[in-house]
Amino acid sequence: MHRSLLKPLFITAFSLLIPITANALSTPLKSEPVHKQTLLEITESLKLGHYNRIKLNDTLSSQIFDQYLKDLDPSRSYFYQSDIDDFEKYRLTIDDNIKKGDLNDAYFIFNRFQKRIEDRLKFTIKELEEGKEFDFSVDESLDTDRESAPWINNIEEMNALWDRRLKSALLNLKLADKDDDDARKVLIKRYNNQLKRALQVNSEDVFQTFANAFTKQYDPHTQYFSPRKSENFKINMSLSLEGIGAVLKSENEFTQIVRLVPAGPADKTGQLKATDRIVGVGQGDEGEIEDVIGWRLDDVVQLIRGAKGTTVRLEIKSSEQEEIPSKIVKIVRNKVKLEEQSAQKRVLEVKHLGRDFRLGVIEIPAFYIDFAALQRGDEDYKSTSRDVEKLIKELDNENIDGLIIDLRNNGGGSLREANDTVGLFIKHGPTVQVKNSSGRVEVLRDRDPKVAYSGPVSVLVNRLSASASEIFAGAMQDYNRGIVIGGQTFGKGTVQTLLPLNHGQLKLTHAKFYRISGESTQNKGVHPDIDFPTLYDPEIIGESALEQALSWDKVRSAPHGTYPSVKAFLNQVDKRHQSRSMTNPDFVFMREQVERLNEVRKESSLIPLQETALKKERDSAEKWQLDAENRRRAQKKLPPISKLSELEDEQKKDSQGRPINPEAEAMLVESGRILLDAVFMQLQYSAAQAKAEENKK
Repeated sequence: MHRSLLKPLFITAFSLLIPITANALSTPLKSEPVHKQTLLEITESLKLGHYNRIKLNDTLSSQIFDQYLKDLDPSRSYFYQSDIDDFEKYRLTIDDNIKKGDLNDAYFIFNRFQKRIEDRLKFTIKELEEGKEFDFSVDESLDTDRESAPWINNIEEMNALWDRRLKSALLNLKLADKDDDDARKVLIKRYNNQLKRALQVNSEDVFQTFANAFTKQYDPHTQYFSPRKSENFKINMSLSLEGIGAVLKSENEFTQIVRLVPAGPADKTGQLKATDRIVGVGQGDEGEIEDVIGWRLDDVVQLIRGAKGTTVRLEIKSSEQEEIPSKIVKIVRNKVKLEEQSAQKRVLEVKHLGRDFRLGVIEIPAFYIDFAALQRGDEDYKSTSRDVEKLIKELDNENIDGLIIDLRNNGGGSLREANDTVGLFIKHGPTVQVKNSSGRVEVLRDRDPKVAYSGPVSVLVNRLSASASEIFAGAMQDYNRGIVIGGQTFGKGTVQTLLPLNHGQLKLTHAKFYRISGESTQNKGVHPDIDFPTLYDPEIIGESALEQALSWDKVRSAPHGTYPSVKAFLNQVDKRHQSRSMTNPDFVFMREQVERLNEVRKESSLIPLQETALKKERDSAEKWQLDAENRRRAQKKLPPISKLSELEDEQKKDSQGRPINPEAEAMLVESGRILLDAVFMQLQYSAAQAKAEENKK
């Protein structure tokens, strides 16, 4: 369940009324000859190269049919039941058409959808322009979760649904202190923009939508990129884009943040996080915030991009705490600098068991390598493993008592670098296994006997630690070389390659990662030895939340040695951690947040359309947040605040200019204490064993 106060329209693609009117409709779209050839190329590539050997038959045809309708109309708010009945004859013929490169049925469905959206938007705009009145004192509600709702039967039902959506949109603007005239102007502009964009949809857009409904049945990471999308993908992969440093996606009518590029402009604000929605974009310090609900993703990206040094303002709405009003976040555009993406070190001073300790911390934002410099023969080329090795030497010179490798929010990167970084902590041996689509398993190894650090290590992870991060954390866990602490990782254990097509590109999943234990990192990720509270909802974030994600499985383990294990003491270590966290203000605060979010997730997807009820709900949510913050401050003996915005003035920043999050810092310190507890328990055990041996003599 996800409640939304910003769901007056569900525009992911495009819809109209019954009956279909003939005037002012867009020209029906048709496939182009190049699309036939491209579809045949995609089909052959999936058949020969995809990890999942799926047959293109009636079963898959039915799945593609359902996916296509879902991608077009996820909220079941445009198509009528009569449309679906009309389309049903295509359910078991899509596979045959794909094999022939025939797209006529796919375009027929899309053209009907295009008509539905045009008529629906015109209906809504007309109501606004004619001043349709709404009574905000009536006790009624809007259901925001219509993914499994019945298709609408007639025009009266459709009009009633869209009237409730329009009423919700007006009420949101009213509570944002806009009078009725201004609110109507905002919405008229919003829906006219959406209508304009619907009319700009071209044959290429239709083909890409259908092609991806097809590729999604293989797995969520296999994707077709049109020539235009391919260029954007290259820009994002190179990180040379001058912008805000964020990976975005379309989620129903919203533009949603997938992840923040570490040390990028958006990350440095400290005010954005994965799953946040961008609902408005403004240029400069004073430019009008342009409503982008219902916009195409590439149009939103174009609005956010800009020259280095210029300012963009984003209106952000939380998808997790949707009753909280939106906020404006100001970002100065810049290039993401390679040196700021690099591993960083610091020394954390921790008082524990009556003594002062110095713990080294190495934050690895991504597993990177400068391939261009490597290929040029540059001896000083940058890479994660080389940088981490240098940092370890520097920390050793500072007399650290242990080392924390911080992989939180590390989305992965170079497999080679994950392998080489594991090698800094072990003498030699396998690090990861890769199984390709033919079933062949390759074992990657560290062959360098050199060990950069032999002291105690903890590895800090969270739900956004993915891919190469999971390989590193899994190997350290399998070798007993480090204690893994934090949250269950993302679970992306698949390998993709980019295949050039005659028209665009295909990102194809062709292999899976497996730990040296034989367990896949796919879907389940890496489970930490010691758990921390997490605000990330696994039903929203993570591989397991993605439709058609490949399953978890096992292969034969790769023979490997192990280091002395602390597993025998983990229960005791965890008990000490739990005891400390019960009185730690930041951990208490985190647990309260988790409990609150779990309560919200269980609530109904109905949102009130009565002004007093909605305002009461919003005020209650804001009061709860403020009260929770002040409870934490009281425990820390800090003065109370009267509004949450006061916290921004207090936040300290790290060496890269990013605000220091108190919860993130508390987890870092606690992971250090957990590491020290494990070390002491192992020393005590070793001493007891030695004494027992001595007594035997």
